[in-house]
Amino acid sequence: MTRTREDFIDDLTLTLLYLTRFNDSEGSPFNEIAWKNYAFEAIKRLDNDDLIVNPKRGMIDGCKYAYLTEKGRKKARELLREFGAEDYPLYERFDFRTIRPEEGEEAAKIEQICFPPNEACTPERIKERIGVASDLFLVAIDCENDGKIAGFLNGIATDEYKFRDEFFTDASLHKEDGKNIMILGLDVLPEYRKQGLGRELVYNYCRREQARGRERLVLTCLQNKVKMYTKFGFVDRGEANSSWGGEKWHEMDISLSVLRPA
Repeated sequence: MTRTREDFIDDLTLTLLYLTRFNDSEGSPFNEIAWKNYAFEAIKRLDNDDLIVNPKRGMIDGCKYAYLTEKGRKKARELLREFGAEDYPLYERFDFRTIRPEEGEEAAKIEQICFPPNEACTPERIKERIGVASDLFLVAIDCENDGKIAGFLNGIATDEYKFRDEFFTDASLHKEDGKNIMILGLDVLPEYRKQGLGRELVYNYCRREQARGRERLVLTCLQNKVKMYTKFGFVDRGEANSSWGGEKWHEMDISLSVLRPA
């Protein structure tokens, strides 16, 4: 189908916004923004189509930057493939998606590799969690290695605000429409570490749950991981009400502020 001139300008504008995007360091670092150096009429159309969010802030043409939505990111990646253009290396190699039921065994094995025995959830609990909350498992698939899972992030939904150890052991606590997510593990295989994959799993997860209307992500971590999660935008709330694995944990959370008010 032949594109109109207007359609082509819109596609090019969205692709340029995607390729020049960066993290919003002044707001929520998981959100991605880009400077609007392109056609303002196209910006308005992309905003109307929910491909970007164009903050108005009382200005005629809005702010000088725009946020990419999940819908916009998806379309931009499709356009890159259509144009035969390269994405960032991490997105060329890895596909971020929801886990599939048949991948439960692989995820359970990764859990045992990534955590010591006193901290790892049992294979049975991982599989049970996938059975009731598979849409809250985000996996990073290595497209250059026969679709191997390189890492994953998982949790369950709830209306509770504070973390408790029962979330690890009782999958029935999952509330499908819960407004908060209790993060139960960030697993990245050793050979894939120090490449930014853990950060991208967290940021992709935050954006996805933000788009679903969730309010907050809550997790626990050991003292040596507090700095890492702080860089991701999480706030340290002090010692957690958790004795999982016989360890002392910090509770941390991040607010998923809605980009476009209802």
